[in-house]
Amino acid sequence: MTMNRRDFISTAATLAGAGVLSSVLPSFSLFARTLTEADVSAVNVDKLRPILLEDAQHRASRFRLDPRIWNWHKDAAADAMPANYYEASLADWPAFGSLPGDQNCEVVVIGGGLLGASTALHLAEAGVDVILVEKDNIGSGASGRNGGQMTPGLARWEAETMLEKLSSGEAKRLWRFASVEAMNLVDELRERYNFECDRKYGHITVAVHAGHMGTLVANADARRLLGDTAVKVIGPHELQEEYVRSGIYHGANIDSMSGQVQSLALLRGLVYGFARLGGRIYDSTKVKGIRQEAGSTVVETEWGVIRASKAVVLGVHSSTGEFISGPSTTVPFFTYVSVTPPLPVDVKELIPSDMPVYDTQLQVDYYRAVRNNRLLFGGQGTGNSWSPRDVNNYLLERIRTVFPQLEKIELEYSWGGISDLTLNGATDARKSGDSVPVYMVHGWNGHGLAQTVRIGKAISDELTRRNDDFTMLTCIDHVSIPLGSYLSPVVIPLVKGALGMISMFNPAEIISF
Repeated sequence: MTMNRRDFISTAATLAGAGVLSSVLPSFSLFARTLTEADVSAVNVDKLRPILLEDAQHRASRFRLDPRIWNWHKDAAADAMPANYYEASLADWPAFGSLPGDQNCEVVVIGGGLLGASTALHLAEAGVDVILVEKDNIGSGASGRNGGQMTPGLARWEAETMLEKLSSGEAKRLWRFASVEAMNLVDELRERYNFECDRKYGHITVAVHAGHMGTLVANADARRLLGDTAVKVIGPHELQEEYVRSGIYHGANIDSMSGQVQSLALLRGLVYGFARLGGRIYDSTKVKGIRQEAGSTVVETEWGVIRASKAVVLGVHSSTGEFISGPSTTVPFFTYVSVTPPLPVDVKELIPSDMPVYDTQLQVDYYRAVRNNRLLFGGQGTGNSWSPRDVNNYLLERIRTVFPQLEKIELEYSWGGISDLTLNGATDARKSGDSVPVYMVHGWNGHGLAQTVRIGKAISDELTRRNDDFTMLTCIDHVSIPLGSYLSPVVIPLVKGALGMISMFNPAEIISF
């Protein structure tokens, strides 16, 4: 079983000074709002459908980015901000424009990532009047910058953890929610709104130490106990022959249910669906605060206020602490992704299965083939943002370690992003007790691409009284991390150092950061 990080993060903080498929939908003709000129402003809805290019095209980014993160391209000037690989491999997308003034609606969704877009889309499908606001641009945050791997589980809560923490029935329900329902929902939405996002099926978890195979077997056994037969365990010879041509692994779990997507294309597809249903979308609209009034929750922005009569949804990832009172339950950290130029060898000589790969070392490697014979490769988690030079050197060294046949490999794109972790490894889902409640979900721990989409539907289902899936998520206990966002630069290195020492003395046990 993967070691929990709670004790190490808590100790480090002290040292640092801190103490089922988706439901049948209502008929669009009966419940969906009709598009109006005021709703869509100058944006042509048809132009919002994501269009994937044959290959990435180096150009300047059109995104406003968090100043703590960056994009790099090998041909970009030092003072330029190039598009990252995802943005560069999609046709240009129109901006929506900022909030035109005071507005009223039933639900305000804050944050234009996968969680916010999924929540807004599912609410619109149920006939709810929704406004979606984003402080920068749709996709400029983690949802448009992640590794693109779809894996099961609730953040780092995998099958074994659910069986340990919950009753058998609760564990089966939560696992199904965070696995087959999450994966199927992505496919259903892609088909319903007819957009492409380079969805591929299958996923490989490879063991970097022979002793890790015991944990992979136990994980597969736990999944079967929860009714999931999509995983099989294989040894090193079959792995190297049929799945990954690398000699550093000792076996793997092969998951036929999971897979990969072009995550920015998926996000744009969800927003496209929302716009088709008449959803109002405003970017470059920073929220300054949230307050309660009689009969409404008021969202204050720099361009005006929005009054919500039913709910507000926070889909702002590591920035949730800006809007909620009390100690945070998360610590932010930085992660990094790169993409090579077209490889000099067929990428199928490296990954004949064409499945994404995730390993079991302390600081995980993850990689997959993308369009035009390129390799996407990511890894590392840091408390401060590393420079492009340091990230590129690290990732190039890791690529050569995994695939020594790529001795002269280069990178064309790299970028950083911000994720957040919780002490127990599970996503933190909450709902305020106000008459017009605020929903919030954060703490993805670097895992949750498909789950964000599924939780967005769960919020919609709760608001429209279809089921209590979201309540199930709020029952998971979380421990506060006082000053978590401020301690990250100190806590993350201390935790990694502590876990690294344990891994050194007991290399057969999986210790994953």
